[in-house]
Amino acid sequence: MLKVTNLEAGYGNIKILRKVSFEVKKGDIVSILGTNGAGKTTVMRAISGIIPIWGGTIEFNGVELNNANSEQIVRSGLIQVPEDRQLFGEMTVLENLELGAFSKKARKNINKNIDYCYELFPILYKKKSQLAGTMSGGQQQMLAIARALMSEPELLILDEPSIGLSPLLTKQVFDIIKEVNKNDVTVLLVEQNVNQALSLSNQGFVIENGTVVMNGKAKELMENKQLKASYLGI
Repeated sequence: MLKVTNLEAGYGNIKILRKVSFEVKKGDIVSILGTNGAGKTTVMRAISGIIPIWGGTIEFNGVELNNANSEQIVRSGLIQVPEDRQLFGEMTVLENLELGAFSKKARKNINKNIDYCYELFPILYKKKSQLAGTMSGGQQQMLAIARALMSEPELLILDEPSIGLSPLLTKQVFDIIKEVNKNDVTVLLVEQNVNQALSLSNQGFVIENGTVVMNGKAKELMENKQLKASYLGI
């Protein structure tokens, strides 16, 4: 579904990504792992058209996205939930969900998709008239994921969905990601929580200093001695 080949990108004159390559197969959950500053978020921003690509190619469903803008990428079915959520804090939960139905196709199914989001996140139904900015961090994360689902994504990119959340809320969010994937949404997950991310995933890619240094099936990576030593403290 997604094929990234020799991707290079950065900010100003500083190159962050150096020939990053990986693939995401339809129906899978794939994790991009690494420490702070490794380049994970830069990969996601490049894929979503938020920053320009310096080199390499990005293909989604066989179509090259190198020159596509963010609006075109969203319309293609590739949706990102950013690390900082970027909700409209002065708008209600329901209004944020409605704004998620950006494309013409999604607008046709807006009521059905709102009901689906309420079923997936019952707390959002209870708080549908509450301003998004007054919700807890965990509730805001759920709203950010729900708003993305309103766009009917084929591929959902989640950038650090567990950041700032308690262990209990983190488990709830990861359970929701599993459920979303069961409903035919492919997931690309960027996470520092290596153990939980790999336990959820089919494949994993580890980035260090803007380069993929390790990849493989999630179960195999969880048993990798180097990964255990570097990221799990074992």
